[in-house]
Amino acid sequence: MALWKRLWLLFTVIWVVVAGLNVVTIVAFSEGENDWQKALFPLAFAVLVPAALYGACWLWMRWRRR
Repeated sequence: MALWKRLWLLFTVIWVVVAGLNVVTIVAFSEGENDWQKALFPLAFAVLVPAALYGACWLWMRWRRR
């Protein structure tokens, strides 16, 4: 496995754990009925940021090999 993939995997695990803790904290301490909707924003970032980083690194390696 390439080094950038290992580093991306490490970053992804840390990012998802921290984002998960953020989502759980928001849900656990929400007082209103619709406060759980505030957790959707960090939940979306938990998925989108690692995917975007993987895509950027993949494109960078593809461009660099040419």
